Amino acid sequence: MTTDTTASVSTHILDTSAGRPAEDVAVHLSARTGRDADWRALGGSATDADGRCKDLPALPEGTTHVRLDFAVEPYFEKKDANQQADAQQDAPANRDSGAGVFFPEVAITFAVVPGEHYHVPLLLNPFGYSVYRGS
Repeated sequence: MTTDTTASVSTHILDTSAGRPAEDVAVHLSARTGRDADWRALGGSATDADGRCKDLPALPEGTTHVRLDFAVEPYFEKKDANQQADAQQDAPANRDSGAGVFFPEVAITFAVVPGEHYHVPLLLNPFGYSVYRGS
């Protein structure tokens, strides 16, 4: 909940390689009260079937910077295991790196001001990602 003295944060993840929301991705929220302050872990959640985290912790008063940490490696490993189990013998491989997940985690850090809501979507695929301030 946003107040005049705090900001609020929400997020969702879209797997652009599948054109679907990314379900069951752990998201952790941290905050700090200045550029040189230490990060304070606030807790986390996981994305639902719609790729949304609906229960991220509230930001403490005085928060100036927020970090969202997305644990995407387990998501892609599970997705790969499911695809391999469903694949036909002559289907081409999804990835050719053989090295596993390229980005095992994604950390997004951004500045906030009191009274504002920040929706930060993550557009994700096995070899890249993009974020933006949504509405």
